[in-house]
Amino acid sequence: MVQTPADTAPKNPGKQSRTERFVNYVLDRIKKDNGFAAQLKRADNPATEYQSWELLAHFGVDLEKEWKRLPYCTVGAALAKAKPAANGKLPFGAAIAACFDEGSQSDQAKARLRRLLACTSTSEACRILRPLLTLMTNRGVTPDFVQLLEQLLWYSGNRQEQIRARWAQEFYRRTAEVDEIATESTHD
Repeated sequence: MVQTPADTAPKNPGKQSRTERFVNYVLDRIKKDNGFAAQLKRADNPATEYQSWELLAHFGVDLEKEWKRLPYCTVGAALAKAKPAANGKLPFGAAIAACFDEGSQSDQAKARLRRLLACTSTSEACRILRPLLTLMTNRGVTPDFVQLLEQLLWYSGNRQEQIRARWAQEFYRRTAEVDEIATESTHD
């Protein structure tokens, strides 16, 4: 029998958004089911993304609309590859900076941020995010996946400029609180 999100959904689903339910479901399921994790790892590849569509359909994602489907594929694949114990607390811009010893002063970090900020569509942003998310996994940095998924879903709308500005602000504003979260994230 195929286990569906409804079978393992939290008892108080009204208190969580769809993006929170998705991230929490994926986190829970990849801990228990290696086959599921292996299948979901391929969701960010256009040739094999269809293997994740059953899961996305269970969450009510419109599979015909790329700007709605790709954010779930990108975040789902990143979660399956990283296998974090829990969702991160680090905003995405700060997570990019946390991957580098010099933080937001790193030329390589700045180049990666600039490339992401140059994206003009959700599909382009998702394509550019794949290697960034892999870098974060390799460096032990766990971003807030729920927040990232929500931002990607809003990216195709009129909030694109706001999201890009937020990523830049998070990247350059390295407050003590963000540094503390980054330290916690890399030691988990």
